[in-house]
Amino acid sequence: MGFLENIKNKITGKDKDKYLSGFSNTNKALGQKLKVITTGNIDPNTFIEELMITLLEADLGYKTAQKIVDKVQEEVNKYYVLHQKDVFNILHQCLKEIYGEDKKEIQYAESGPTVIMLVGVNGSGKTSTAAKLAYYFKNMGKKVCLVAGDTFRAGAIDQLDKWAKRLDVDIVKGVENRDPSSVLVDGCRYAKANDIDILICDTAGRLQNKVSLMNELAKMKKVVAREIEGAPHNTWLVIDANTGQNGLSQGLLFDEATDLSGIILTKMDGTSKGGIVIAVKDLIGVPVFFITLGETEEDLKLFDLDLYLYSIIEDLNEDAS
Repeated sequence: MGFLENIKNKITGKDKDKYLSGFSNTNKALGQKLKVITTGNIDPNTFIEELMITLLEADLGYKTAQKIVDKVQEEVNKYYVLHQKDVFNILHQCLKEIYGEDKKEIQYAESGPTVIMLVGVNGSGKTSTAAKLAYYFKNMGKKVCLVAGDTFRAGAIDQLDKWAKRLDVDIVKGVENRDPSSVLVDGCRYAKANDIDILICDTAGRLQNKVSLMNELAKMKKVVAREIEGAPHNTWLVIDANTGQNGLSQGLLFDEATDLSGIILTKMDGTSKGGIVIAVKDLIGVPVFFITLGETEEDLKLFDLDLYLYSIIEDLNEDAS
């Protein structure tokens, strides 16, 4: 049984259709183009050249794309006659190897509140992602509290407050232009006093090349650690998938400043650059924990590598049979 068949047999549950629709743009940019370049007699050399172009257009980035092409080339050389079905299986296997096995999991405090800190640039979707995470953990039976630590963007506090009311979760908020670190301190103290399980801290968006702003993030981590042992237990960078390679540069610099433990990729349903999933893990070395495939609170999904791989080249295996 081929690699694609193995993935297909594993895919069950309601998230399948959401993944397929959410990655339809990437499927067109990557999967459908692969179908074109592997139709008819396949010349290995021409295929490798066109594969590189296709991967770059899907926003895997040069370094990651070259790794994939090298691996594919090595496998292709083993075939006397190369068929379309072989290509799809080889590519899926290589993409999975490049992404690697994720052994990192969401970290939970042994006792007391688990603190999640969200970081990222303006416009990445941090505030709405914080709300979607609150919905996710509440559905797990956790008592959740949001912290409106984005005190600089006009309307950010009110936006999160509306989400908190809608989701019926607690919220700690300050006033606009207040020191965000002090708001996080208030949040930690509230969480300890009110038996909160999950404390989700929204932070102000900042440019990754502004040293003073990045230093402020480091300060926020320190004050949270003083209030709750081991906190923040998870520091997740929120990246708008539409930013493509710029999102990768964001990730590298945020990782230097905050020691990231995970990535959340937003707006995946609106981009053809879904290859960023593989690139971000390959270059930053931090796993993608969640993706968003829509605007509602239910559209935050745990990242599943097999579902992702199937979605971007869905149905091509049947065509190649």
